[in-house]
Amino acid sequence: MSDAATLRALVAELAAAGVRDAVICPGSRSTPLALAVRSCEAIRSRVILDERSAGFFALGLARVNRRPVAVVVTSGTAVANLMPAVVEANLSRVPLVLLTADRPAELQDRGAPQTIDQVRIFGRHAKWSSELPLLDGEAATTAHVRSVAARAVATAAAGPAGPVHLNLPFREPLLPDGPLALGGRDIPARPFAAVERGRPALGADALDRLAARLSAVARGLIVAGPDDDPRLLDALPRLAASSGFPILADPLSGLRTGPHDKSMVVVRADQLCRPGPWLDAHLPEIVLRTGAMPTAKPILELLARVKPELLVLDGDGGWREPALLPATFVHADPADTADRLAERLGTAADRAWAGAWLAADAAASAAMTAWLAGQDEPFEGAPFPALADALPDGAVLWAGSSMPVRDLDAWLPAADRAITVRSNRGANGIDGVLSSALGAAATGAPTALVIGDVSFLHDATALGTARQLGLSLAIVLVDNDGGGIFSFLPQAQPAAAIPGTGLPEHYEALFGTPHGTDIPAVVRAFGAGYRAAGPRDLREAVGWALAAPGVNVVHLRTERARNLELHREAAAAVQAALRP
Repeated sequence: MSDAATLRALVAELAAAGVRDAVICPGSRSTPLALAVRSCEAIRSRVILDERSAGFFALGLARVNRRPVAVVVTSGTAVANLMPAVVEANLSRVPLVLLTADRPAELQDRGAPQTIDQVRIFGRHAKWSSELPLLDGEAATTAHVRSVAARAVATAAAGPAGPVHLNLPFREPLLPDGPLALGGRDIPARPFAAVERGRPALGADALDRLAARLSAVARGLIVAGPDDDPRLLDALPRLAASSGFPILADPLSGLRTGPHDKSMVVVRADQLCRPGPWLDAHLPEIVLRTGAMPTAKPILELLARVKPELLVLDGDGGWREPALLPATFVHADPADTADRLAERLGTAADRAWAGAWLAADAAASAAMTAWLAGQDEPFEGAPFPALADALPDGAVLWAGSSMPVRDLDAWLPAADRAITVRSNRGANGIDGVLSSALGAAATGAPTALVIGDVSFLHDATALGTARQLGLSLAIVLVDNDGGGIFSFLPQAQPAAAIPGTGLPEHYEALFGTPHGTDIPAVVRAFGAGYRAAGPRDLREAVGWALAAPGVNVVHLRTERARNLELHREAAAAVQAALRP
């Protein structure tokens, strides 16, 4: 029987250290832990049936709230089902505290049911792992449990944020031996083990050297990749103004949407960085990059082709540079570094370089807007301008992996409303996207999701979670009956017909993967609202989905081969607009 006092101490420490939300999955071995978490007034717990969905739900919630979320699961494969979300949380730097119940030592490796080796099961994907002892009520055990719980939350939140794992064995009988309720007065004012954190700052000499490198060239770019540090929204525009370098803003950087200064922000980098006469005349000599690598593949290809001098600002000590270029990694707080560099550089005297990029951005935007307005057939990029107009201040826009996030990058315009834009771009998987968006919706913010049909079906049971928890979510489901992104890749092209490869005759079965699922029936089976939409009524349908309570699905049917042609037509329209 589990000691109730030690369980209370464990959960009280989680709350004292900053955990305010928990996701609990049903199970027997986790009974003591689930009851203890559920009995804490300071932690809001939600019950989700599917562990894989629960992990991604917690990830979405933590990503928007920017604080650790606890996940409670039972033993065995329930723990293994968390792996995809753990991988994404690790690569996306999202704080999770994983609490997994386990069989005691005497049942390990003996063929006991629902028993696997859970110790450090997540390997390097977890920032830190610890196996707790049986909760026996001894004073030393309680002190140890409190210390480990506080350390777990602090470690999850410390940069780079990420998932931590606590494995807790329990013996039968599984009911605790006393009351578990924790009121507000039962939570310690300070955690058992507290940490005062600070991010490193560069010294004056290092700042002077970086400022000299930036001021020595006139043709520079600031590439703002996916990031959730709100201080960069002011710091990077100040650096852009002082350096004269425009900001190529990934939609996940936060710089495209919000009331901050966007006068130096380039939105259409996905188009401007494609090979062509305009780009050939505007190649950068130096690039300063923040956040993760941007979504737009043309930016990565530009860096690989031009090989500019590269500065990567990463206050969490990372080494994210997949272009394999010589780089200077600045392991200091990016916002502080940008602000102090701006002070040293003063005000850029020559704005011609930035002006050229900004004028091209405006021309590209006008060409894309005009091209889209002239379409009388469904287009997969269309949901993002519609949502940019419809979403209110404080809303969350979540984009699915594969094609949706790429269309987000290409088609989301700038907006003055504070719209938080998110996507699972750590491992870039299509699994758990719907659950992640529901986690974001659980914050209470109006939330919209654009998702592909394969990814939607992969996580469709999460619709049951939405109904169970009473959540609202507007979904634009882009349905091309298969893997649309593969149409853009070499294996779909006629040149792929190399003898002996099996292409292109096996392309449709292996990559196109048509499923023929009755999407409306799936949506309605879970009690969600449904509405089919085309090019002329998409904006109206988006407004309906946002205004109606519950989960509402706007179904946009497209055709894979035609979608490729339309994207090429849009790109050609931009290149035509850029010609002198």
